[in-house]
Amino acid sequence: MADLRGLCRDQAIGPDQLWGWPIERLGQALAWPAHCLDAVDRYRRERGTEPVFDVPACALLPGDSAWPCSLDGVNSPPSGLYVEGDRSLLRYLNARTAIAVVGTRSASDHGLAMAEELGRALAEAGWPVLSGLAEGIDAAAHRGCLARNGAPIAVLGTPLDRVYPAHHRSLQQQVGRQGLLVSPNRSGCRVHPGHFAARNRWLVAFAQVLVVVECPQRSGALISARWASRMQCPVWVVPGDARRWSCRGSNALLRDGATALIHPEELFASLGDGPLKPEDSRGKHQRVMEAIGSGATFDQLLLRLQCSPAELAPQLLALESQGELLCESGLHWRKPRP
Repeated sequence: MADLRGLCRDQAIGPDQLWGWPIERLGQALAWPAHCLDAVDRYRRERGTEPVFDVPACALLPGDSAWPCSLDGVNSPPSGLYVEGDRSLLRYLNARTAIAVVGTRSASDHGLAMAEELGRALAEAGWPVLSGLAEGIDAAAHRGCLARNGAPIAVLGTPLDRVYPAHHRSLQQQVGRQGLLVSPNRSGCRVHPGHFAARNRWLVAFAQVLVVVECPQRSGALISARWASRMQCPVWVVPGDARRWSCRGSNALLRDGATALIHPEELFASLGDGPLKPEDSRGKHQRVMEAIGSGATFDQLLLRLQCSPAELAPQLLALESQGELLCESGLHWRKPRP
């Protein structure tokens, strides 16, 4: 979008005139790759004579610097995106460094509790939490993420100005304030089931890992899992009650080879901390922690680390303030006992 506006200024023409240029001329002027021009051409066919500049400033087109390139290799990618909220989170969609949590709208109490726990744990570990803002599992994951001041990202099957289900209005507003709302559908367009099926595909395109908490045998979450297998996106599944209909689809994924997720910590053991996690004191001062071992004096640490007192003292004080080290008489440093 920014490139198109800039071209208007450079050519001293209006947006309607520019939008009427042949696609080949646009391509020469913008130097966009072929797949971006294909998306613009598809956008114009789908939306008729609607000038692109009539859409809000939060709209993105392929070729924009903020456009998530993770969509470029997807079958039938969206021709544009509308976003609301913290646009800096788009970088994690582009890099596929968000964790998607999906499942049924008619979840069990156990499934809802697990989804909310996942949302909380992922937020605490620094992972953006990606879901669809639907009833049930999606909403529970978003609520858990919000409760820990995390970064929820909702990919909608509706336009940004329509809330579905209607009682999620407050939840959608919270996600928009604290995280990011993403939709390929312009305001006022008619919503149909195909929008939600496409949403499941694009959600996987943004994710590093897909977690299926609970779903029946006919479910949008299963569609997401099938797309994940095609996009080299690992699938983790929370085991469910074998007698409950809403767990039959997710349990079948386990039978077919998905990784079982018993506790959120298992994800972090495999993936580590997320991109939003601040570097902790242990990671930042790992060499000091290793040099201390079972305990060491200040002078011993200077010898072991081959550093100056001016370099070592601030690190020891920082570790002490974080509760990672204790200072005893004689400037003897040690780790707290378990």
